[in-house]
Amino acid sequence: MILSVCPNPSIDCTMELEQLVVGRLNRVNNKIVTYSGKALNSAIGVKRLGGDSFATGFMYENEGSLFVSNLDKEGVKNSFVWNKGHVRTNYKIVDNRSMLTEINDKGENVSKENQQKLLSLVETLSKNASVVIMSGSLPSGVDEDFYFKLAKSVNKSAKIIVDTEGEKLKKALNANVFMVKPNLRELEQIANKELTSRKDMLLACYSLIDAGAQNVLLSLGREGAILTDGTESYFCKSTSVAVNSTVGAGDSMVAAASVMIEQGESKAEILKNAVAAGTASITTPGTNLFYRDKFEEIYGKISVVKI
Repeated sequence: MILSVCPNPSIDCTMELEQLVVGRLNRVNNKIVTYSGKALNSAIGVKRLGGDSFATGFMYENEGSLFVSNLDKEGVKNSFVWNKGHVRTNYKIVDNRSMLTEINDKGENVSKENQQKLLSLVETLSKNASVVIMSGSLPSGVDEDFYFKLAKSVNKSAKIIVDTEGEKLKKALNANVFMVKPNLRELEQIANKELTSRKDMLLACYSLIDAGAQNVLLSLGREGAILTDGTESYFCKSTSVAVNSTVGAGDSMVAAASVMIEQGESKAEILKNAVAAGTASITTPGTNLFYRDKFEEIYGKISVVKI
């Protein structure tokens, strides 16, 4: 089983415009509303790839049933720690150049009692998991070391994948996680400098390995991705596709990587599947994820090289 932990679910409202003009009236051409959160997206991606998927995390009394219904429809088993209040709403604005502008809400406060409940729930659920995904931002009232606490609560036999940024990621590294998945911007933020060459990118990845990660899956957007364990490094170039929305591409990468990790596949296969899923994801509108047929089509067009 692959367990996905989502501390901060969101209602994602994706609005398509001809052009975003700041300070002026903008009219929406198309609007898509989805019930997501990074780890929930990954949980759905795992299921679409044929994996045994289970989702958990914090959920809220208002709107929460819509998330459960969506997961049930996808065949993803789920159990949440419920809180009073509303699920946050995130706004994704896409213009005619496929330029994405995001406005993300923080999420309502989660009590210390409910934080402990989630740690206990993850401890229980992870006993049946081979891979545990934890990703996204944290809601109000939750300290930046919460991913570290979550990772320490996971059964020692499970491999942990963390997809978050900044201090949350740095602190999680102290739990010796199996894999982290920064994108280039997030890696540059941690390295505190612009990374323009592949050598610089690899050196920055190595710093995460030195800090505690066993593997780094670096997303390079349309360029593809790098996977390294500090000794062996691989690169997979993406293929050209029509871009509908880049939202959810990273979550799709994590989903495919986790399925390959569970199956004991090689680093090259982990990377190739991750890039195929991420690329397939950007062909769908809003935060809709990839579909299996598109994933398989793209998988057949890409290849991995050792670097």
